[in-house]
Amino acid sequence: MSIAIRVRQVQKVFGQLEEETKAFQKVSGLACLSGCGHCCNKADIEAAVLEFLPYAFHLFLEGQHELAKQQIQANTTGLCHGFKPIIANSPYLKGRCTIYEDRGLICRLFGFATIRDKNGDRQLSTCKWIKGSQADTLLASQALIQKGRAPHYMSYYQKLAQIDFRLGQEYLPINKAILRAIEEVENYYQYRPFPYRLRKSA
Repeated sequence: MSIAIRVRQVQKVFGQLEEETKAFQKVSGLACLSGCGHCCNKADIEAAVLEFLPYAFHLFLEGQHELAKQQIQANTTGLCHGFKPIIANSPYLKGRCTIYEDRGLICRLFGFATIRDKNGDRQLSTCKWIKGSQADTLLASQALIQKGRAPHYMSYYQKLAQIDFRLGQEYLPINKAILRAIEEVENYYQYRPFPYRLRKSA
């Protein structure tokens, strides 16, 4: 399967998740705090390589993949390459994602998706800020969660694996996952014609 087709299929999964997340937010009343970037300010996030294939493909189309690799390799913080922790004179008090449209599946799931606890019950995987500031709303949403109205982590990672089992099951620290995705795109086009956009600009 070509890179472009896999990218479109991953993006389709992202679109399905976005619709399901918005529907859950609407019925539950839960929402991220305005200007918050706490969930990205974490150095031990892991991701599957496949979830960053759309971002890697975008970088390749724009001729930015080499620069991105250099920036990632120079990043010693362990924080995601796309996260900018502090932005002066910005409403994003805790930083923001600079690759939001191409962010990974883990980024899209956290906050409003469920995992199963040891008893098999669905539990919302969300942050302490939502738990603290929206405790009553979270409590009231438990019935919705148990009925499966919130997205479920395992379901969406299974959808990824159905697109490309190898890349969908290769989990790495987030920056290494991005690098591997870039490498996958570069290797694919090493002996193949470049995408139309690159041929046109050459």
